[in-house]
Amino acid sequence: MKVSAIAALSLITLGVQSAHAATLDIKITNLTQGIYYTPILIAAHSDDAHLFESGMTASIELQMMAEGGNISGLSTMLDGYSADKVENPAAGLLAPAQSTMTMLETSEGNNMLSITAMMLPTNDGFVGLDSWKIPTEAGTYSIFLNAYDAGTEANNELILEGSGAPGMLGIPAAPGTGAGMAGSSVTNEETNTMIHIHRGTLGDDDMEGGKSDLNNTVHRWLNPVAKVTITVK
Repeated sequence: MKVSAIAALSLITLGVQSAHAATLDIKITNLTQGIYYTPILIAAHSDDAHLFESGMTASIELQMMAEGGNISGLSTMLDGYSADKVENPAAGLLAPAQSTMTMLETSEGNNMLSITAMMLPTNDGFVGLDSWKIPTEAGTYSIFLNAYDAGTEANNELILEGSGAPGMLGIPAAPGTGAGMAGSSVTNEETNTMIHIHRGTLGDDDMEGGKSDLNNTVHRWLNPVAKVTITVK
């Protein structure tokens, strides 16, 4: 067999391997001190699909998730991609220092893994994994995830009733303890309207006023904010 034919056969073999189906055991751990994750969305999809992309404008579906924890739009979008998905494996909020586990069966061609969930209490912060290539070799792999800002809302750090829908400024809820009230607003504008690494919340120590309703000893974080352990079978 000629060298060129052997090379072509190797490329074909690699292509088949990269498109293979797999069984994944997935564990997600919240690494923060005082931040909760809203329902998590996990998806295996083709390499031409994205839930989000850093440096790009957020879709309305991502905005719904990042501002209010609503994953229904992203889930419907994934259906259009013929993606394999798991919704809400923690059956609600994932608390600080807690983990959730699930299994995902992937179809041929769905060789990229993405994960997303809103972080509470934030205005439009979310934890995310964008299109991680699923290994073809069986084994256990660990990934650390950063917090992103959707760029769709000013980080005023105020907990406001009725917020959470796209375009409604404010933090919809503050699970756990330590949040305040009656803040005057950290900021009323967002200069970076693209998806970007979140600056973290500023907070303050005045729980009955100040600029922020968030507590600077509870709600601040540094990246990474989550650990994902994936076992490929």
